[in-house]
Order: sequence, then structure tokens, then C-alpha cells
Amino acid sequence: MSAVIQPGEIRLPAQEAPFVRAADRKHVFRRRADRLLQLASDHPLEPFLMFVASVARAQQAALDRLDAGSVSLPPGLSLAEQRRRGEPVFSASSWRPEPVWHEVLAGILADVETAAPAPTRAAIDALRNMDRAELDTVARQVLDGDLAMADPARTPLVAAALQVYWTQLATALPVEDFGVIRSDPEPHPGHCPVCGSAPVASVVQIGGVQQGLRYLHCSLCESEWHLVRVKCSNCEATTGLEYLGLEGDQGAIKAEACRECQSYLKIFYMEKDFDVDAVADDLASLGLDLLLAEEGHLRNGPNLFFIPGEETADTR
Repeated sequence: MSAVIQPGEIRLPAQEAPFVRAADRKHVFRRRADRLLQLASDHPLEPFLMFVASVARAQQAALDRLDAGSVSLPPGLSLAEQRRRGEPVFSASSWRPEPVWHEVLAGILADVETAAPAPTRAAIDALRNMDRAELDTVARQVLDGDLAMADPARTPLVAAALQVYWTQLATALPVEDFGVIRSDPEPHPGHCPVCGSAPVASVVQIGGVQQGLRYLHCSLCESEWHLVRVKCSNCEATTGLEYLGLEGDQGAIKAEACRECQSYLKIFYMEKDFDVDAVADDLASLGLDLLLAEEGHLRNGPNLFFIPGEETADTR
């Protein structure tokens, strides 16, 4: 008997498309910087996007300086056992700070200082004056998603260093191990199976066995994981979903808004814009966030470069 696929639902081809996709370690932040520069041209937020592009370049440089032994893998790591228990491979919630992340942060601060606007230069000085325990406290705040009272100038810089650290950690796994990172059913399908963080957005892919499949993009470790379309990534509702966009955007950007939990997550369509980057395009479409906020919807996941200090959906 064949399984019935609900209208609009797209399933993974059996044993073909990966459930989890690792970041392209050599290019992930470099491509983001290029995309931000492209989007910044004649954009109302051009100075902001240009600065974030400089941060992305600094992130790639910091990642390039790390080697295989820079970040410690958990001892006795058993992917199969952790996934059997429904646990993320490298849980952000149980992270024990390593000195290397402070080195990554210091490198990023040095690289972006000259391009930073005055408030950000003040934030850079403040971060440099913090001791490691204080920095670890800010990092813990980011990893716990406790951003309502976060400093909007300091927090993105700390988050940038944490993204580099976790990308290094996630891409340290052999490619074949990513085939193990799956539970059936997934206990928390709206959270990254690699680090447990919420997604920043989702992207509908084009080409090959991934044609038409939606992948959520992790806000922390840059990994991506599959979730069927027409399904709320927060509460898993399959009804009561609306797809809202801004007039004149050519349909490349929509917000999947759920009437059940009043949350939303943006979804980008590569068939409409091949160069889309989840983090960059999310920042360039903040006008859509304002529209959704006016209608009472809450973001389902953070963009760690934009800290509005407002309430977000409960994704625990």
C-alpha cells in the first residue's frame, strides 16, 4: 500500500537526499559576505548590510585559521546512540566554553574594527575589556536564546564568533556520519539535529534529488536539515498556514505564518533567486518581519545579527 502524501507535502526520495547538510566550510561565510554586498546596493539598510558583510568576511578568515584539532569533540561521541535518544550531536545547551572561542572573537573584533560604526566600536572596546568569564556569560545568553535584554551592539559580535566555533565543530564530523544524524520520527523537527538551535529561515532547494525540498538553516552551526513543506516548524501544524510576502519581491521570499501558534519562519525559494542565503536574505527582508509583527506573529527563530529586544515565539 502506498503512503498518502498530503497536498503540498514533499517527501525525501528514499535513500537519496540527505536529511542533514553540513555547511561548506571553505566558503560559507565568504558567500554570505558576497550576497550581503549584492543585497546592500540601493537598500534602505545599506550601511548595516555592508557592515555585516565585513563581519562575514572576518568569520571566514577566523574559520580558515582553525584546524581539525582546534575544537574538541565530545569524548566517546556516539552519533547513533545520541540520535536514538533524540539528542543533538553537539548540544549548545550543554556547551562547556573552550578558550579557542575567545581567540576567534578577538580575531573577528580586530578584523571589523575599522569598518564598524561608532556604536559598534564602543561595543568592541567593551568586549575587549571583559574577562573570559564575562564573555562566557554573554555567550551563554546567546546560546540559551535569552535575547530580549541582550545588547544589540555586542551580542551579534559574540554570536559571530560562536557561529564560527560551531561551524568548525559541525564540519569536523566525517561526511558519512551525517547520514546517522536522524531519528524517526524526529523528536524536535524544528530544532537543529546537530546543535539543537532554532532555525533562522528555510530554503527550498533546486537541482538533483533535493529539487523542491525545504531545508531549515541553523542560526548557529550553519547546518541544514530537511522538513516537509506546508508544516509549521514550531508547532508542526499542517493546517492554518499562510504564506505572506512583500509586494514586488517576485515571490522569492515568503513568511510561513501559523495561525495555531502565531509564529512564523521565512522561506526562500532558490528557483526564484539562486544566490539566496538564509542569513543575508533574512536581514535584507526585515520589512516583512515588521509586517508580521503588526499582525501579531512572533518569529520562530533568531537572526543573531539583528537583536531587536522583542519577544519571539517559544521554541522550546
